[in-house]
Amino acid sequence: PTAAADAPVQEPDVAWYWLLLLGMVAGVASGMFGIGGGIIIVPALVALLKYDQKLAVGTSLGALLLPVGLPGVIAYYQAGVFDVAAAALVALGLAIGALGGARIALNLPSQTVRRLYGVFLIVVALRFIFGG
Repeated sequence: PTAAADAPVQEPDVAWYWLLLLGMVAGVASGMFGIGGGIIIVPALVALLKYDQKLAVGTSLGALLLPVGLPGVIAYYQAGVFDVAAAALVALGLAIGALGGARIALNLPSQTVRRLYGVFLIVVALRFIFGG
């Protein structure tokens, strides 16, 4: 099934600074925990910024574009569910946030970083289990 099988997707009107902040938060988590930004970006785009699920996935892939996301980005772009401007802003935030997150994590004890990551995973899991 393609995007054409669903209702038409409209890009939400989101201020650029929210997208940049989202990228920075995902970048910090990436730098601290070595995780992909998609675990933060997609749920935040859907739950907080009211993106359609497919648009959120396509946009997240665009932010994480090279090298692993390119084939997926092309498919989402062809299906019409990819927000180029949002992906670029989130990518900029990811780069800035990853540097900051790495610096934070490098200055914390390994046990603290492990515990912070565990709390993060619990929060995400509870959101998926009990969230809408």
